[in-house]
Amino acid sequence: MRHHLGTGIGWRPEIAETVEALPGLDWVEVVAENICPGHLPASLQRLRDRGVTIVPHGVSLGIGGADRPDAGRLADLAARAEFLQSPLVTEHIAFVRAGGALTASPALEAGHLLPVPRTWDALDVLCENVRIAQDALPVPLALENIAALIAWPDEELTEGQFLAELVARTGVRLLIDVANLHTNHVNRGEDPAKALAELPLEAIAYVHVAGGVEKDGVWHDTHAHPVTEPVLNVLAELRSRVDPPGVLLERDDDFPPAAELEAELAAIRGVLTTGGLSRGSVSVGTSAVARPGKAHGTECAPGTPAARTGAVVLDRSPGTSTIEPTTPGSGGGSGEPGPDSSSHGEARATEARADRPDGAVVPAPEGHGASDAARLGVALAQASLLSALVAGTPAPEGFDTRRLRVQSRSLAAKRADVVAKVAPELPRILGSGYRDAFLSYAKSRPMSGGYRRDALDFAEHLLVAGRPADPAARQALTRWWQDRAAPRPPTRRTRFVRAARAALAGR
Repeated sequence: MRHHLGTGIGWRPEIAETVEALPGLDWVEVVAENICPGHLPASLQRLRDRGVTIVPHGVSLGIGGADRPDAGRLADLAARAEFLQSPLVTEHIAFVRAGGALTASPALEAGHLLPVPRTWDALDVLCENVRIAQDALPVPLALENIAALIAWPDEELTEGQFLAELVARTGVRLLIDVANLHTNHVNRGEDPAKALAELPLEAIAYVHVAGGVEKDGVWHDTHAHPVTEPVLNVLAELRSRVDPPGVLLERDDDFPPAAELEAELAAIRGVLTTGGLSRGSVSVGTSAVARPGKAHGTECAPGTPAARTGAVVLDRSPGTSTIEPTTPGSGGGSGEPGPDSSSHGEARATEARADRPDGAVVPAPEGHGASDAARLGVALAQASLLSALVAGTPAPEGFDTRRLRVQSRSLAAKRADVVAKVAPELPRILGSGYRDAFLSYAKSRPMSGGYRRDALDFAEHLLVAGRPADPAARQALTRWWQDRAAPRPPTRRTRFVRAARAALAGR
C-alpha cells in the first residue's frame, strides 16, 4: 500500500496547540529522540486519534559517520516507528561524532549535523551503513540532504550524483530539503536546479521547507525565520519536475503567531498547486532525465537495486553518468514512501533486499563495499575536521579557514542554546553571565557525551573553579548539580585524576 502524506508541519511542544488547530493539516513530523514509546504527549495523541500521520525524524544516528550505526540508536528508531505506526522513518546524510576507537583518539560530538565528503570512499561507507540501518528498521528509511557552511576539498561527486548513487546501491528513499539546497547554493555555490536534475526524483519520500537568514554572505539555516522567496523558488523548481508525496514546514525556534504559520503553509500549498510539471523533464513514473557527460554508466542486471529504482548509475570516471529506466511496479516511480507498516511484524520489502523467503540482504556489488581502509580514511578525515571545529586544533589542509571559524562559532552558540533548553535552571542561576561563561568553557572542552552530560560538566567546571562568585548562586548551582550527579562536587584533584584516566584510556 502506498502512502500519500500531503502537507504537514514539524510538531514541537511550544506550538502544540497551534499545530492541532491548523486547518487542512495532513501529517506531522516529530524529532524521534524527543519521543518515548508508550508516553506520547497529549497533543500528539489527539492528532493521532484524528488520523493524522506522525513520522519520526532522527537527528543523532550519524549514518554518514565512519563508524557503523549504533545498534542501540537503531533499536530506538525502530521502536518509535512501531509505536507511532509510521509509514517510514527519516534521518540525515551527515556525521555528528568522530574519533574514538577507530582512530585511537578522543571521542568528540558536534551536537550538529556535519556534511559527509562526497567521495567514493565516503559513499562506500555510507551505503554499507544504510544497509545496516535498513536491516534494523521495520519500515522504509528516507535520508535528508543537509545544509552546510563548509565544503570538503577534493570532492569527487556533486550532491545530485552522490544522492543518485546512494539510491542506486541501496534503494533508500530521499527526504529532499529545498531550504538546504538553497543554503548550499549561497554557501557553496551549488546550483539547486542542477542538483534536482541529477536526482532520482522517483525516490523522493517527502520534502522539507524551512526559513533562514543571510549574514555577511553566509546563509544560516536557522528554522527560526520565515520561509523566503528563494526557498519557495527551489520548491517550485522541484514541483515542476515531480509531484512530491508530501511537503512539510519546519520551524524550531522563535515561533510566530498561528496566522503566520498558516500563511506559510498556504504559500507552500500555492506553489504545489501552481508549480506544474511542464518545465521539467521528469514526472512521477517516468525516467527521462537529461544529464551532461558521457554515457559510461554501469549496466544493471534485472532485479538489482539500481535497475529496480531507475536511479542514475555512475562509474568512477569523472564526468560520466547515465540513467536506467524505471521498472513499473517496482516501487520506484510513484515518488511515494514505501509499503504501509500497519502490520509491523511482517518483513518490510525494500529495494535493497532480494526477493527471498529468508529475507537476506542483497550483497553489495563488487567494489561497492566499504573496505577497512576506506573506513579508516573517512574516520581520520572526519575526526580531524571535528577536532578543528570543537577543540581548536589546526584546520585540515584544503578547508576555508574563515568558514571553519564561522562554523565553529555556530556550533558553540548552538551548544550554549541547547544546554540552556535541556537545563533551563543554569541560565536562571547564572543570569546574564550564563552565555559568556558557557562559551568560555566550550573553547577548551569539546562535547563528548550529549547535551545533558554537557550541562553537568559545565556546572561541575564552574563549581571546581569556585564560581559563580555570588555565594547564593554558587549554593543554588551546587544543589542543582547534586540532584543530578553526586552528593558533592569533585575536588580539583578528582578532576585531574579523571582527566588523566581518560587520556590513558584514549591511547
